[in-house]
Amino acid sequence: MAVTVTLRYVLNPRKLVEFEHYARLWIPLVEKFGGRHHGYFLPSEGANNIALALFSFDSLAAYEVYRQRSLQDPDCLAAFRYADETDCIVSYERSFFRPVFG
Repeated sequence: MAVTVTLRYVLNPRKLVEFEHYARLWIPLVEKFGGRHHGYFLPSEGANNIALALFSFDSLAAYEVYRQRSLQDPDCLAAFRYADETDCIVSYERSFFRPVFG
């Protein structure tokens, strides 16, 4: 059964450009490990410090493989470091959903 991961970020509102760069780094990385990225959604109107990301894997097991491999991949580790160095993310929470596709 497919799983869609939703990440809800609380951002440093002074670092939106840096967060957008971080987001662009992760889209191909998720896809590199078999996921389908549905995009990042950055603040527009309303709260200026909340962003979302959604991506899907064929199963929760496939997502877990991605998580394990991402912690050893040089490009993923560089993206993690970038977020730490720029301090663009204050916090995040991860939720899992069962998607319905057409």
